[in-house]
Amino acid sequence: MSDQSSHSSSPEMYAPGLPQAAPSISPLGNTDSRGPAQTVPAACLACRAKHLKCDGSNPCSRCLTSSSECVYVASRRGYKGPRKSSTANPNKRHASDSPPLPGGDNCPMLLGAQVGGAPMPPTLATFNPTRSVPDTPISPFVTTPMASTLQMFRNPYLSSNSSPMVPVNNQMPQRSIPEQCIDSFYFYFYPGHPAVLPKTHIMKLAEERNIEYLLAAMRWVGSLYIEVGPARGTFFDETMRLLYAPETPKDGFLVQAMIITIVGLDGCRNNDKAKDLLSEAEQIAIELGMYNQPYAVTFGCGNPRLEESWRRTWWDLFVVDGMIAGVHRQTNFLLYDFTATVGLPCEEHEYLSGKIPRPMYLEDFDDQLFSGEEREFSSFAYRVASIRNLGRMMRLPSSGFSPEESVDKIESYLSNWRLHLPKSKRSCLNKDGQLDEMMFQAFMINHACTIILHQPLSQLDSSPAREVTACAPHRAVDSGDNFNLHTRHIITAASAISKMVTYNVPIASHTHFFTCVLTLSSIVHLSKWAAVYWIEDEEDLRSQIRLNIGALNTLSGVWRAAGTAGAQVKGVAQEIYRSRKAQQNSPQFWVEFTEQERMRSIAADNGIMSEISLLPSAPEAVMPPP
Repeated sequence: MSDQSSHSSSPEMYAPGLPQAAPSISPLGNTDSRGPAQTVPAACLACRAKHLKCDGSNPCSRCLTSSSECVYVASRRGYKGPRKSSTANPNKRHASDSPPLPGGDNCPMLLGAQVGGAPMPPTLATFNPTRSVPDTPISPFVTTPMASTLQMFRNPYLSSNSSPMVPVNNQMPQRSIPEQCIDSFYFYFYPGHPAVLPKTHIMKLAEERNIEYLLAAMRWVGSLYIEVGPARGTFFDETMRLLYAPETPKDGFLVQAMIITIVGLDGCRNNDKAKDLLSEAEQIAIELGMYNQPYAVTFGCGNPRLEESWRRTWWDLFVVDGMIAGVHRQTNFLLYDFTATVGLPCEEHEYLSGKIPRPMYLEDFDDQLFSGEEREFSSFAYRVASIRNLGRMMRLPSSGFSPEESVDKIESYLSNWRLHLPKSKRSCLNKDGQLDEMMFQAFMINHACTIILHQPLSQLDSSPAREVTACAPHRAVDSGDNFNLHTRHIITAASAISKMVTYNVPIASHTHFFTCVLTLSSIVHLSKWAAVYWIEDEEDLRSQIRLNIGALNTLSGVWRAAGTAGAQVKGVAQEIYRSRKAQQNSPQFWVEFTEQERMRSIAADNGIMSEISLLPSAPEAVMPPP
């Protein structure tokens, strides 16, 4: 292994689950030559599950490197020999090995202890790095060509074509790697954290003033989603250098760059660096007064879209601060205690069009029931309100309330948030049937808060999932004879989270914090599986586990945090399965069951376990970014 492979800027360190492409693209757009790949009769199960190329050896080189069990089974389609054409397809993706490097096993995750044109084909093809995603910023509020031909709800993991990558226009001219990364940023990352200016406007601004520190962060995070080879490490080094460079001004654009980098670092399992950077971003934002109303107008230069961008920057930092506080339990949601007078963000389509209305404020939001005025707030505002409920839960006094009283107090906030949603906001879909990512996150946070709040008082024994600590330390919950109200709350919320996977958008376009919420949902599903031997809704439970595992598997191609969380879920499921099998071997266990019930229970266990076995093992340890 060369010295370069162990350097801190190696691209595998930032998205190790993402396969690298061949032929590779150099920064100048040149391709390296490579002969046709050797065809093997079948891939081992481990390589199949990871969608990686297998060399056909027994054991294969990947399993040998990762010390995994190498198992081959016959293909259902049969082996037809090598392909007739020996010419290498320049658009074909080849997976390359990521060298094992030293690193930790901790995953940075509390919540678990999104354009018009001609319709595209319904399958999601593989992203080709020699092409480009659309130039316009991708938004869940703008018409997408995929929506006209695809079902809005589906299981995206039943086809081998499923991938974080997306179809692009074959007629688009070739673009440089930095341009592709900016395109990738707007396609994947921007919908979940829409604070920076739309692409056309940010590129125009970059011609007028130096915002290279912001563009560098956008390129690095954009590179996590596509195959750019060593350029990813270069982008990361440049981002970190510019964020801390003495000549970089401490302004709102720097805060935006920091927010983008914080989320990227957190998803790449460098939570210590993300936490430190978050503290610095908060300090700069507070010193600038971004939480006060005058900031946006003063530094908006008379540009309504730029003023809106500043409002969005504060509130996105507010949401990220809350999510990280919930995920790690190492920070205390500092910004929650600031009385913000900055206006609430507008709707995404208003932001993109530049037709930005007069902003409304938190005071307006809180008084809407009593003011008598008919006002509809933006999806972004409901996302802010949802994360505020998480802050309220974190601020519960340690004394003065009984556990039941504390739970009732917060449940009233959670229930009121849901009950008073206007008709247009009662779904994650907007009026055009497109996914509203801001409402997606708002519901996601609400469901996660429900589980966190009620789980300690539920009657699902949490001990079977005690090893799932990727998102939070284990909290002991005693089992009970019957499902009480708290248990039903968490089961309902966990099922709602699994359903969120079925929205027909690239799963990687959701915020990386969705990984944590999926893990939390999976813990509830597994606890239920472990606690109940006769599962009346076994098909629903099996479908929900399958959806969560498929989503974690796909997200692991971009975020290492998802790979670690998924591996822990898989390990717990295997332990539960072994325990149930051991008890089922005893004749006394089936005394009160009919033969039909016995066979059905065993079949359900085997079915659930067959789905869980498809989840890949923990990713190889790599050194996180410095």
